[in-house]
Order: sequence, then C-alpha cells, then structure tokens
Amino acid sequence: MPPKIRVTKDDIVNAAVELVRQGGAEAINARAIAVRLGCSTQPVFSNFDTMDQLLEQVISASYDVYLDFLSNEAQSGIYPQYKAFGMAYIRFAKEEKELFKLLFMRDRGNMEIAPTSDFDASVELIMKANGVSMDRARRMHLEMWSLVHGIATMLATSFTCLDWELISDMLTDVYQGIRNRSGGSNASN
Repeated sequence: MPPKIRVTKDDIVNAAVELVRQGGAEAINARAIAVRLGCSTQPVFSNFDTMDQLLEQVISASYDVYLDFLSNEAQSGIYPQYKAFGMAYIRFAKEEKELFKLLFMRDRGNMEIAPTSDFDASVELIMKANGVSMDRARRMHLEMWSLVHGIATMLATSFTCLDWELISDMLTDVYQGIRNRSGGSNASN
C-alpha cells in the first residue's frame, strides 16, 4: 500500500494562490485544489471549515506577494522610496494581474477597510519629506493612490499598455502638483 500523501494547510493555500494566478479567484474550489495537489478533496475540508476561511488565507498569502513587490522595488534604489511604493503597486498589477484583482479590485462594500501598513508607511514618508501634518499627508497619499490605482487597474485589465518611463513621469508630475498645492517642502520623493 503506498504511503498516504500528507497535504499541509500551506500546500493547500499555495495551490489556491496558483489557481488564482491562472484563472482568477473564481478558479478556487476544493476539486481544483485536489487535482493540483494530486490528492482527494478531504485535506481541503479537514484543514478549512469553509471555503471563505481558505479564501482569507489566500488573500493573506497574496498580500505577502504584494509586500515582496514593495520591498524589492524600494530596495532597488531606482526610485525614491515613496515613488517606489507606487511603482511596485503598478508593477504588481501588471505582473500579477489576478492576485492584484483579488486584493484590490474585489467588492468591499460590506467591509470596514482599515489602513494597511503600506498605507501608514506612505503617509509617514510624505509627512517627513514635505513637513505637513498627518491629515494633509493622508490626503496627499489618497490623491496619489487614486492615480496609482487607476494606472494599475488599467494594466491589470489590459485596458492599456504604458511604458515604465511614462508611468514614472506621470507619478512625478502629479506628486509635484499635489505637493506644490499643499505647500510642502522642496524635498523630492
């Protein structure tokens, strides 16, 4: 008798993330995960009480992938840190379209959205670079994030194709305009 295949919770989550990458969030189901892992559906149901519980773990794992994009872009040194966050968000949308859609394009009408660590870090960067209050920095970031999210959404949905130099210039132009209107310092970001 062959040994039983030991399928862990992490194996299931990783398989589900790959299914999202290939076919969107709709591709997640117990049977598809079982096929991907070469097992029955039993491990899925013994590790997760509901598919919603599994989806929460998939969202968390996808967010970790996104945070890696942020970290890698910031560490590259190509852009100032605040701009690197925006470029990473856009790069994530372009390179991980389905994970981006899962994280940032799903209906959240019934959810309270709390600021994330990357949101708070961005606000801190704006405050330090421009000598503005937290409220003003939050507004500046919200305005910038609206642009960044719009570009990212267009790339994630293949609505348009923009080159990285143009995207970089757009982010700089809008940031400078917002900063000038806000009376921030001359620090570049």
